This record gives sequence, C-alpha cells and structure tokens, in this order.
Amino acid sequence: MKAKRLGLLLLLALLIGAFFLFDLNRYFSLEYFAEQREAISAYTTANPFTAAAIYFVVYVVVTGLSLPAATVLTLVGGAVFGLFEGTLLVSFASVIGSTVAFLVSRLSLRDWVQGRFGDSLQAINAGVEREGAMYLFGLRLVPLFPFFVINLVMGLTPIKTRTFFWVSQLGMLPGTIVYVNAGTQLGQVQSASGILTPGLIASFVLLGIFPFIARRILDALKARKALAGVDKPAHFDRNLVVIGAGAAGLVTSYIAAAVKAKVTLIEKHKMGGDCLNTGCVPSKALIRSAKIANYVERAGEFGVQTSSPTVDFAAVMERVQSVIKQVEPHDSVQRYTDLGVECLEGEATILDPYRVKVNGQVLTTRNIVIATGARPFIPPIPGLDSVEYYTSDTIWSLRDKPERLLIIGGGPIGCELTQAFHRLGVKVTQLDMSPRLMPREDADVSAAVEARFRNEGVDLRLGYSAKAFKRDASGNSLLVCEKDGEEIELAFDKVLLAVGRKANTSNLGLEKLQLNVNKDGTLRVNEYLQTEIPTIYAAGDVAGPYQFTHTAAHQAWYAAVNSLFGVFRKFRADYRVIPWATFTDPEVARVGLNEQDAIARNIPYEVTRYGIDDLDRAIADSEAHGFIKVLTVPGKDKILGATIVGYHAGELITEYITAMKHGIGLNKILGVIHIYPTLSETNKYAAGEWKRAHAPQKALQWLEKWHRWRRKSDTDMNSALGQSNNEV
Repeated sequence: MKAKRLGLLLLLALLIGAFFLFDLNRYFSLEYFAEQREAISAYTTANPFTAAAIYFVVYVVVTGLSLPAATVLTLVGGAVFGLFEGTLLVSFASVIGSTVAFLVSRLSLRDWVQGRFGDSLQAINAGVEREGAMYLFGLRLVPLFPFFVINLVMGLTPIKTRTFFWVSQLGMLPGTIVYVNAGTQLGQVQSASGILTPGLIASFVLLGIFPFIARRILDALKARKALAGVDKPAHFDRNLVVIGAGAAGLVTSYIAAAVKAKVTLIEKHKMGGDCLNTGCVPSKALIRSAKIANYVERAGEFGVQTSSPTVDFAAVMERVQSVIKQVEPHDSVQRYTDLGVECLEGEATILDPYRVKVNGQVLTTRNIVIATGARPFIPPIPGLDSVEYYTSDTIWSLRDKPERLLIIGGGPIGCELTQAFHRLGVKVTQLDMSPRLMPREDADVSAAVEARFRNEGVDLRLGYSAKAFKRDASGNSLLVCEKDGEEIELAFDKVLLAVGRKANTSNLGLEKLQLNVNKDGTLRVNEYLQTEIPTIYAAGDVAGPYQFTHTAAHQAWYAAVNSLFGVFRKFRADYRVIPWATFTDPEVARVGLNEQDAIARNIPYEVTRYGIDDLDRAIADSEAHGFIKVLTVPGKDKILGATIVGYHAGELITEYITAMKHGIGLNKILGVIHIYPTLSETNKYAAGEWKRAHAPQKALQWLEKWHRWRRKSDTDMNSALGQSNNEV
C-alpha cells in the first residue's frame, strides 16, 4: 500500500511538473483566450458537443491536479458557453475534479498528515466532527480560501466522500454562477474601450461582496434551523441576560451597561465568583502570608537576626477572609447596580433561546450569556467519602492547622497551595501521577520548582497514582498509591484535591436545549463564543479553552459585543497571545509557545536563555535564581513565546506580552532603556543574548582589521607609504 501511495504521489508530481516545465499555463490566461477567442468561438459553433466535452475534461483534470487555472477556465466557460450552459459544465466539472483531488489527498497523505500534524488540524477535525456537512458548506459558500486548498485539506479529515461531493455541489454553485456570469460579460467585450461595461462592473462588484452576502445567508439558515419551533416574544424585557457573576459575567454585564443596553446579571451564590471567593484572591493572600513567614526564616541571609517565625494558622486564614472582604466592593451588587446592571440573586434556568426563569419570574431577552464558571473536579477514588477531604473551594474554611496535609495534584493550584501550606508549618506531601510537576511547562521549568520544593522539605511523590483511601485500625487516614507496580500507603490528617476543574453546565436547562459540550465538559462555542443556538453565548471557564480569570475577562468583551451588535458585525475571539503565571516561589510565567509545545506542533524555533542569577538587582535582593527563556523564529527576532522562572516572573512577563501583541521583536526590546538596577533588565539582557548570538561574524572580522589599521600611528603609515613609493 505504501508503494502505491508513493507511486501516486510521483505520478502527480510528474504531471504537475510537466505543466510548469512545458509552460502549459500560458494556455490558461485571459490574454491567450483574447488572442484565440474567434477561433475558439468558431470551433464551438461548429462542434458544440465536442467543445463542451473537451472543456469538461480539461476542467476536471485541472481541478483534480489542483493547478492554478480553474478561475480563468470558469471565466472562459461563461464567455464561450453562456450563463446557463457554462454554469452547468463548470458546476459538475469542478465538483468531479474537486472530488478527485479530495480522494488523492485522502489516499496518499491522510494517515501520514494526521499522525504528524494532528494537533495543527484539531480545529478542522473538530469542525467536521461538530457540524459535518454544514462546516464544509460554510467553507464552500464563503470562498475565503482557494477551493483547491479546501479539496486537499478536507481529504485529510474524516468527512465521507459522498458528503463531500453533494455539499461541494451545492456550496460552490452560487460562486460558480457569479464567476460564469463575469465570464459572459468578458465574452461581450469587443474592444479595450468597452472593457468597463455596466454588466462587467456589476459582476465584479458581486464577486467582491459575495463572501459577505454568503456568510449572512449561511448564518441566517443556521439560525433559522436552531430556532425552529421557538415562540419568539413580540417584544423583549431585556437586551441581555448574563448567568454567573464571576469574571466573565461581571465584565460582560459592565460592557452591556456601558453601551446603555438593559442587562440583568443572575448569580446564585456570591458576586465575584471563584476568583474572589475561592480562587485568585484568597490563594494570593495565603501565599503572601507564607512568603512573609519564609522571609522571617531567611532573615539571617539579610543580616537580620531573629527567632524562627511562629505562625498563627487561624489568624492567617482569617486574614485571607479579610482580604476577600476588602476586595468584595469591587464586585458587589451595589457597584454593578450603580453602573446600570440589574443584579438578581437566584438560580437561573434557561427555558428557551429567549427566556430565562429566576425566582419564579420569567425574563425575556434577545440574547443570553452563560458565564457560570467551573468547580473543582472530584476524582472517583474508592474510599474518598471515608476521609476528610477539601478542594480549592472549601479549604478556606480550615482554621485548625493540620499536622499532615496530603495534596493530590501537581498543576498550578496544587503547587501554589503545597508551598504555601508547607511554609506555614504544615507537613505537606504532594502526589501526582505525572513524573514531574506542572507538566504543561518545559522540563527545566518543572525541575527548578521541584528543586525548590525539595530544598524546603516538601515530600514530593511524583509518578504515583492514587488507588484508594482507607482508615487503619486506629482510625488514621491512609492513601493507597502505586508507583512502578509497587503499592505503598501514605498517612495523612487531611487531603486537598487539586486535580483540575469541571465546567458548571448542570441545572441550567441545557439538556432541554440540546446544547452540546466538548470532551472536557465545556460548552461548545464557535469563534464568536456563540453556541449552536445563535441567541446564546458562553464565556469564561464554562466555555474554555483556558481557565484563567484574565482570559474570562478577555472573552467577556467578545461575548458582550457579539451578542449586542452581532447583527452588524461579529468579532472572532483572539487567543494568539495568552499569558499565565503560577505563583510559586520561584514564580513561573509564560506567554506563547514553550519548547515542548513548539516540538509537538512541529514549529521551528531558536532558544535564547539568560540566567537571572547574573542580574545585579536579583543579587542585591538575595533572589539570584531562575532564568528567562525566549523562543524566536530561526534567524529572526520575532518572538514565538517566553517563559520566566524567578522572582516576580508574573510582572516581568508583561513586556513580552506587549511585544507579542504588537509585533515587537527582541531588537526593539534591546533598544528600550530599562532602569538600573531593576528586575526588568532581565528582559533587556535576554534580548542582548539573542543579539550576540546573531552578530554578523564576517562584518566583525572586517571591523577588527579596520580598527587594527586605525591603531597604526601616522608615522608608521607615512613610512609605509614612503617605502612603497621607493619600491615603485
């Protein structure tokens, strides 16, 4: 089979090569048609069926080989055969040729491409899996990409051949009619002075606006299908109902109110969502207390003598609550009411695409935004109910310091809480089935964090899988875990589960609406954050793909603007520059690609690395550890991604976020004045490392010779000149 595929590819390569080698493309130009128009017309008049058959076969071959001649052939078809016959010939010839190209791509390349570039094709595969025929129909109807590209790419996907054929037939028909019609106008041009005929101008104007009209038609058809049978209210009480008052819901509501829309925000628990009440704010408050305790422990490094810190664990946890109270007004009902948002407390149920029920009241609205966030995932470990366990949502109720805390999970949440509780005097054991912490980061990043954890005394159990919880005869809690086929038992007092989060999609009425979810439990949305029901949008953790507060706020802008103004224009959510940070010590911050991502996606890159242990300010602060690693396009200063490990990495990464967002390269970062002595010089020095690695060596060699020559005294040079003259 492999030999047959190679043979097929070789044959195709020979045919395509012959097309260009023998300059056959000169026969597929409007100039050639203009020269031969009378002869072609005469032959067609004398032999109509033969001419049509030849044209049909040539069109199939050109399309099947994906040669750059289909557009000209389509215009010629209109000029020679007229609108009806030309459309008929082009429509069937183009679909047959497209199907040939589709099958060639599938038979020769699909398995290899899917195996090698499966990650890059995820969006297309997901689109085909999600919408099937409608996905292809949308691509065909809106010709943003050349049709031959669609033929080849779709051959690499799981779509069925018969589906590809009939959808292509329908999807390409409107565009075919427009192009053939333009060709008929070309056929009526008798001289250069007649080139700008009204019909020709109208045809090309139609070509220009056709993609926009087609998109509108397609959206209207999909909306009509999704809303079929729904009783649309004669008028609406509200422009927008937002469900969930976390980061995404608050920002969506704020934007809607700012543009004077009538918006209702519904929250069943607490304003501010997870970030304020159980996530970002409390965890950072806890980390701050832990860092202070660590600084007291390290006081001797700074020449300050003090006794070991005494941690009042209950007071620390109460401080966490006080910080939440201080931040609460930023997300309060009062503040958002003053901004013009109607805030309701209660559990929302979506009755249909236009109605939401809360506290027995039915609200009618033009659009709905689901921003219900996510909750900690509880793994189905046998015996879990027999022990006292916490999650990142419930750990904040803890007041008595546990002697032995088991934390399951090696991701950002698990790592942050592991180090914080350990520094507060809790004996922490951290367990994860991955062989290293923070597996989404590069191995050297994980190693830096692991080294610090072990140095501080954290009991790391990596590569362990949790099998079951149980209690021994004395009532002590135990976890049975396994590594490399060997079972061991770990004793603990309390356990914290930090193994991921699950989108909140239950009890909203979504089952009745038949809204689909992704494999990770998030709601399925398109690039505009719109669900399959066009009046319902989703943003934040419930929509994914990133579960960060800042990305939730980022998505909220798109959800708000698209839901309120989508009738005029919609904006695709932009995920090209997504940063994040893990607030361990050392902090880990990243934007864009790291090495393992680039390798997985087969993206070429260069690495520039600078050790922060060499930075003056870091040395002065006794924080001389960590590194910065920047990925760039080979031979260029364009930034693909940056990772910083070290003191205040979450602040330092901002310069690279800005650079990537606005297309600024390392050369310009190097040219920016950075205050001395600051940590921000890290970024400048990293850019300097890149510059040194890309210095023009040949030019430097010539400069060295020139400077050597310049160092000679005038006497030496005159003497040398005099000697040369004497010799002459």
